[in-house]
Amino acid sequence: MASLKLSVSPEHNSFHESKKLTSAVIPFKFASSVLFSGYFSTNGALIVKPFCELKHIRVSKLRDEFLDTSDSILDGYSIDNLEKCVDADDNLIVQEQNSNGEFDRARIDIWKTFRGVNKARRSANRNLDIRRNGNKYKKGEKFTAPFERNRVLGGDQTLVDIDLDDVGPDLSSERCNLILEQLERSNDSSKALKFFEWMKANGKLKKNVTAYNSILRVLGRKTDWNGAEIMIKEMISESSCELNYQVFNTLIYACNKSGLVDMGTRWFKIMLDYNVRPNVATFGMLMSLYQKGCHVEEAEYAFSRMRNLKIICQSAYSSMITIYTRTRLYDKAEDVILFLKEDEVVLNKENWLVVLNCYCQQGKLDDAELALRAMKEAGFSPCIVAYNTMITGYGRVSSMDQSERLLDNLKETGLVPDETTYRSLIEGWGRTGNYEKAKFYYTELEKFGFKPNSSNLYTLIRLQAKHEDEVGAIRTINDMLTIGCQKSSILGIVLQAYEKADRLIKMSAVLEGPMYDHVLKNQTSCTILVTAYVKSSLIDNAMEVLRKKKWKDRVFEDNLYHLLICSCKDLGHLENAVKIFTCMPKSGKPNMNIFCTMIDVYSKMALFSEAEKLYTELKASDIKLDMIAFSVVIRMYVKSGSLKEACAVLETMDEEKNIVPDVYLLRDILRIYQRCGMEDKLADLYYKVLRNGEIWDEEMYNCVINCCARALPVDELSRLFDEMLQRGFLPSTITFNVMLHVYGKSRLFEKAKGVFWMAKKRGLIDVISYNTLIALYGKNKYLKNMSAAVTKMQFDGFSVSLEAYNCMLDAYGKQGEMDKFKSVLQRMKLSNCSSDRYTYNILINIYGEKGWIEEVANVLVELKEYGIGPDLCSYNTLIKAYGIAGMVEDAVALVKEMRENGIEPDRLTYTNLITALRKNDMFLEAVKWSLWMKQMGL
Repeated sequence: MASLKLSVSPEHNSFHESKKLTSAVIPFKFASSVLFSGYFSTNGALIVKPFCELKHIRVSKLRDEFLDTSDSILDGYSIDNLEKCVDADDNLIVQEQNSNGEFDRARIDIWKTFRGVNKARRSANRNLDIRRNGNKYKKGEKFTAPFERNRVLGGDQTLVDIDLDDVGPDLSSERCNLILEQLERSNDSSKALKFFEWMKANGKLKKNVTAYNSILRVLGRKTDWNGAEIMIKEMISESSCELNYQVFNTLIYACNKSGLVDMGTRWFKIMLDYNVRPNVATFGMLMSLYQKGCHVEEAEYAFSRMRNLKIICQSAYSSMITIYTRTRLYDKAEDVILFLKEDEVVLNKENWLVVLNCYCQQGKLDDAELALRAMKEAGFSPCIVAYNTMITGYGRVSSMDQSERLLDNLKETGLVPDETTYRSLIEGWGRTGNYEKAKFYYTELEKFGFKPNSSNLYTLIRLQAKHEDEVGAIRTINDMLTIGCQKSSILGIVLQAYEKADRLIKMSAVLEGPMYDHVLKNQTSCTILVTAYVKSSLIDNAMEVLRKKKWKDRVFEDNLYHLLICSCKDLGHLENAVKIFTCMPKSGKPNMNIFCTMIDVYSKMALFSEAEKLYTELKASDIKLDMIAFSVVIRMYVKSGSLKEACAVLETMDEEKNIVPDVYLLRDILRIYQRCGMEDKLADLYYKVLRNGEIWDEEMYNCVINCCARALPVDELSRLFDEMLQRGFLPSTITFNVMLHVYGKSRLFEKAKGVFWMAKKRGLIDVISYNTLIALYGKNKYLKNMSAAVTKMQFDGFSVSLEAYNCMLDAYGKQGEMDKFKSVLQRMKLSNCSSDRYTYNILINIYGEKGWIEEVANVLVELKEYGIGPDLCSYNTLIKAYGIAGMVEDAVALVKEMRENGIEPDRLTYTNLITALRKNDMFLEAVKWSLWMKQMGL
């Protein structure tokens, strides 16, 4: 292929030697540039600079090719589109704008020279082609006229109009390539593919990489990746083509333009699988693609392969630093900065700028200053981007004196602050809370015709809310409207600022004109504003907005009121919830959701009468309550202690066939039945739930065992407990204690011991556990075990409880071990353990059984001194004791005393009295009391 090369020598380049050889960064020493080849790169692309002397221009081997149609479309980059090109020698050729937005004049002159050479060469090609191929047309080609360039690249007849039947098979491969390329450029993919198939059928693709590159561009635009992969395999197997980086760069370029990260990575890996060495353009396109979406893993892979291959792509280093900086992986970004030194990369302006940005983003402004100084020493005059980066960095750390210094330096160097400069200054002063400075630079921004960004406007609103400048806030809101901000977004920004300043009450003064009209007309904005008012307990403001609203949607309005009431309930502002409920417009039919929420609110406020009124109103309406409504009502009655009413609601719920209680309601029902002693209901509900086959969680197992302990047989409880353990659930301390009681009551002592030690091993033993175990041994007359349990209780750090003392007193007294009985009483006094009524009843019973009336009398005196007074059990025990002691008249007097004290005698009372009368031979009186019992129905 014809080539045009620019030979450049740096031997006598004094400018380069004075500037570039001093390129070193103080905090991280970069390698000095050597053999600078007459270009440097900015923003990821290289720009030709005539720093070096031009030795000569060599033009050779001009054939029937055209530089502007082949050499200008290398590696998938087009010079016409200001894209990067890579020639066969991996030299980067681009055009770039300078800092003032103009193209470099010297570079343009060079390219004008190139275009002159191209023009002369095209003319020579055309004449040479006519001479060489004139005889061929006469002998066999179907074309009767010479195949001129204007017939290929322009002219009256375009290639789109040519019928393939008119193309002869003797057409040269070079001309076929030109036709294919023109078809590819015309974006007529179908004609290009059709002509490509013609070339294949006529043997024009043998070792024809150029044709395959053209068709791969077509397939890349169509995103026909399967077809492209087939084409690459065909290049090797059928056309004996040697794959090079240009083939894959064509496809990677298509992925780059379309932002297809996964597909670009896939082509890169296929390229490596074919052992094709990537070039600079490959990595430039890949890293640019990964930078767009901050794809860290893919970028790291490509970057590591680039370094392993010893390929230097300046834009790739910049992309890698940028990706790490954006993802806040600052340590890794600094590692890449060190790689710039290790890999001896000559830094371009883009490299310096991303290094500055990396340090500024971290707040490492000292390192950033050193980098800026090194950038100047390397021959790069700091541009406006560098100054803006530094100003923003100092603003981030609230060092605005340094930002002001940089602003002055910027002006001294002849640069003019742009909108980014003023925006950064507004943000920086806003971060320090200096409203006057932020307002000054905002005025400067507008004076020079620049527009603020949304962050500037939010900063101003935040400062104005804090400094009570409502007039300025109104002006800022108008500016937001002027630049086209959405009104809903403006409302959100203003609300956030005034909420943060705790001055939401001033929102009514700030929202005026079109903004307030928008709030009244737009349902979403209205909801946002009134919700903010309610959260700040500004109920009157919220109600005023709702009264003035201009939209009508009854369902949405009910949902909004429900949301506001729920918000108040969640925040604990129950009085505000009641106020909203009272002020909301009433309709003929109650809203079940709102009523249920208010029943819950009234329950929390202990206003059970108000809650019950709402429930009554719901029942009176035609609304059918759902499961949640029944749950709320049931809990309301449970909190009020009205268990009978709760059971009535449960019966009503059972009549509704479509209501299936959830796990929370089931647990509530179990607890209600337990507290009411409804063991039959408990058993029925348990087996009903069991038949449903639902999977229980840990809390459900604990609740069922605790509530159904008295309703279920011990075998079923034992099975349920074992199933819970097998499923890996942890029983609670209450569950362990319940199972201890169940096993003890059933005299299953081994199982009881096993449960106790299991609970102890898991650290779930408490005082009640020991009390249960002590009572278990005492009732079953295992006195030694009982005493040992008391000792273990103290050893484990628990004080002996009153319940434990009562169990020991009862056990020792009934077994006649009065010395131990008295010893326990003495221990109680020494430990300052106060007796309760149960203790006194035990003493009366034991002393009465022994006939120790004086001790019984002393207990009664002590009982009355403490103001406890006897209960039904005490009176029954006393009557029994008096009967044993032969004090029948005193026993009869106790019955009269019971009635005077408001205690109604029960069956045991009369039984003990009749027994006492019979023992003392007062049979007639015993018969009278027996008849009285029958009349009483006892």
